[in-house]
Amino acid sequence: MKDNPKFINAREAANLITDQSTIGVGGFIGTGVAEEIHMEIEKRFLETASPRDLTLLYAAGIGDGNGGSKGLNHYAHEGLLKRVIGGHWGMAPQLTPLVIENKIEAYNLPQGVICQLFREGAAGHPRLVTHVGLGTFVDPDLEGGKLNEKTTEDIVEKVHFDGKDYLAYKTHKIDVAILKGTVADEKGNIALEKEPLTLAVLSLATSAKNNGGKVIVQVEKVVKNTTLDPKDVKIPHVLVDAIVVVNDIKNHMQTFGTQFNETFIKSDIIVNKSQEPYPLNDRKIIARRCALSLDQSMKVINYGIGIPEVIANVLFEEKQEDYFTPTIEPGVFGGTPAGGLDFGCSISPDAIIDEAYMFDFYDGGGLDAAFLGLAQCDQHGNVNVSKFGPKIAGCGGFINITQNAKMLVFCGTFTAGGLITKVEDGKLVIVQEGKVKKFMQNVEQITFSGDVARQNEKQVLYVTERAVFALNQEGLTLIEIAPGIDLQKDILNQMNFMPIIADDLALMNAAIYKEGPMNLKIK
Repeated sequence: MKDNPKFINAREAANLITDQSTIGVGGFIGTGVAEEIHMEIEKRFLETASPRDLTLLYAAGIGDGNGGSKGLNHYAHEGLLKRVIGGHWGMAPQLTPLVIENKIEAYNLPQGVICQLFREGAAGHPRLVTHVGLGTFVDPDLEGGKLNEKTTEDIVEKVHFDGKDYLAYKTHKIDVAILKGTVADEKGNIALEKEPLTLAVLSLATSAKNNGGKVIVQVEKVVKNTTLDPKDVKIPHVLVDAIVVVNDIKNHMQTFGTQFNETFIKSDIIVNKSQEPYPLNDRKIIARRCALSLDQSMKVINYGIGIPEVIANVLFEEKQEDYFTPTIEPGVFGGTPAGGLDFGCSISPDAIIDEAYMFDFYDGGGLDAAFLGLAQCDQHGNVNVSKFGPKIAGCGGFINITQNAKMLVFCGTFTAGGLITKVEDGKLVIVQEGKVKKFMQNVEQITFSGDVARQNEKQVLYVTERAVFALNQEGLTLIEIAPGIDLQKDILNQMNFMPIIADDLALMNAAIYKEGPMNLKIK
């Protein structure tokens, strides 16, 4: 009979980790993050110089962003880490100097691939084989996901089956999984009743346990045996070695932005959806044009963070939101997606599933349309959102989503760095041009491959406040410009390459640039 797990404090949990261990960490930004345990690992290292030379595995960005100190930022110390394999780096920016200065080995792989790798590792499979990543910087023909010169081992290889190329990603043995739940019973069963996401907790726990590792779970409280509904148990007791009952509830928040919001986990709460109209600015102009690309055949959609979030506001204002079911990559269907440090959660969601299964849905073509950010675009239609000079943002779920959605819309301002616009008489006026040209000869890193999209005959649009481009077999093609915009001065002069210009170049819909409802009707 299995012994019951040990109930210990966070420092005792940190003491369980030995030098050169591989740590699998659960979380999405601040959701599902065992913050108190991570704090104690950092504290132990600073006091004793141990544990050392850890390998860190995680799927989504875990941290509180610029200037933050939470999540994986606790591991940003020379000597504590040897290697990091992560899906998104931007939420833990304190790790970046270790990469730039070649102090650690570092990889960036797609978020969906990594959470699926946890599951493959649990089953003892040596590789995950998938089309996801072909033609991007994770393809071994390009960078293989490596982020610096110190990183030399190939963990991605190209394979060939049935006349097609695929990527084979290496699975990794996890020595310690560090996870978060809400409640543990005395036997060690873990329920996630207050957690807005289930993420990869089961995959990580199973992978660690099946490979001889330890599973440590931070919870809010302990209840008596037999009091948990078996269907609510997400991590069975046979997988759990140690349980930390959090000492300070501030280290056990639902997200890094919210201590607890019942609407993140309930669908039966009446939510007041009244809201002020979103102001008519660049973000709304872009979101309105994106909304015009939708039709009623597109039932399931994905919004990225930033400008894509505003599309939901536009659809609400136009009373068209009920035609669509939004999804969020960590595993949420329906509801109203939250933003900021709550991103990944949804108000009054329809369903919450494990992260790997959401990416199964995405990778198999379940998304009808996806709207994602546009940081850099080049003459081939490639998009970069993952690396800019010394700044490592990481790809997150971007590669999975952009390679598999049936229709893809990139949205962002035409230039960056001080752009100021206004609307006058239904026309767009550039008051001050941005200093940074986003349409360049070649992007710094290929997060989305225009060539692969063309091979797959994917429908792709690039929407800005002043111009719309389409990806055609001939290349990136300008198909619309805003009323009031001069083609040469405001568009071509602000690009580092000459796009193809459509013979039937059109004006963007004038309703986009007017106050009040557009009277949008999704057909």
